[in-house]
Amino acid sequence: MITPKLFTPLTIRGTTTRNRVVISPMCQYSANKGRATNWHLVHLGRYALGGAGIVFVEATAVEARGRISHLDLGLYEETHVESLMPVAHFLKENGAVPAIQLSHAGRKASGHAAWQGAGPLSAEDQSFSQAPWQAVAPSAVAAEGWPPPVALSIQDISELIDSWRSAALRARAAGFDIIEIHGGHGYLIHEFLSPVSNFRKDRYGGSMQNRMRFALEIVEAVRSVWPDDKPLFFRVSALDGSGGGWTLDDTVTLSRLLHQSGVDLIDCSSGGMTGPTPTMAIPREYGFQVPFSETVRREVGILTCAVGLIIEPNLAESIVKEGKADLVAIGREALNDPNWALHARNKLQAGEFGDWPLPFRGWLERRAATIELLERGLSENK
Repeated sequence: MITPKLFTPLTIRGTTTRNRVVISPMCQYSANKGRATNWHLVHLGRYALGGAGIVFVEATAVEARGRISHLDLGLYEETHVESLMPVAHFLKENGAVPAIQLSHAGRKASGHAAWQGAGPLSAEDQSFSQAPWQAVAPSAVAAEGWPPPVALSIQDISELIDSWRSAALRARAAGFDIIEIHGGHGYLIHEFLSPVSNFRKDRYGGSMQNRMRFALEIVEAVRSVWPDDKPLFFRVSALDGSGGGWTLDDTVTLSRLLHQSGVDLIDCSSGGMTGPTPTMAIPREYGFQVPFSETVRREVGILTCAVGLIIEPNLAESIVKEGKADLVAIGREALNDPNWALHARNKLQAGEFGDWPLPFRGWLERRAATIELLERGLSENK
């Protein structure tokens, strides 16, 4: 029996994932002063039990002011390492590659949790122990609906790059095998890349080469302390939107430089940028961002990951089989079905429960046999 391409292993540097299914980083707004809690262990652990190949911890701040909200995870203190160790260990123990996304929210920091509307904190929130803090950005230009950030100095930028380096060391100590640098969704690195948000006049602004400098220096810093046998991913917003700004051609150019700097895979998302120049939303349809991963893969010759409304196993299989991406990331669909990978394997390759965790397997085999008997009896009684 031929194994579906989606369920073949992939080796990147010294790390092999059991299949091509990735659980995207998804903010849970459940951290305690930046530390992981039991929520994170259970939330992430169920995806390893559910058969995913790579499981990503949510966007994790490299410094306190880089958090999206007070409830974000961080990797800027040693206590954060200790809290994440059980998560990484459980993922690996149950067959998934433990991965973490390092991030800085930039001008979109100091916000509410998603279920509170995800807007900016205000002075009124201080009485609820949710005091706002001053956000930073490449330029003192606010995102739409957000308060103005403070423009980073050259010294600030240098210290931030060191923060990424230190966070990578902590990720290694916590037991993670993959780091993804978050360079999209209108957060700090994306803010440097896009002419919509970067109006600097120094070596970090102006020309495209200058606007890419911050991203490339972060990659260099992380790669310098991240082991040679461990993969490094980079998430991009492949374009700001259909109204201009950062384009897919820009992403191809950046991806070539990232590849040369030691990045192994480009995770292709899009959008998230607002500012004085409006960008139109990209129309949503199933697999709407797959053309971005396909273009980067073809033009650059680098591994890519496709993400965005990939719900059906047949679509995920076709993406990998047709060479449009090397990995497929599932986010909100995994929240709906933590066993998505196992169910996809059963749908693409009808069979028994050989991929399921041993504590589940016997019960499910007996359940299947019971259902078969019931259905046979119902059929005979018709």
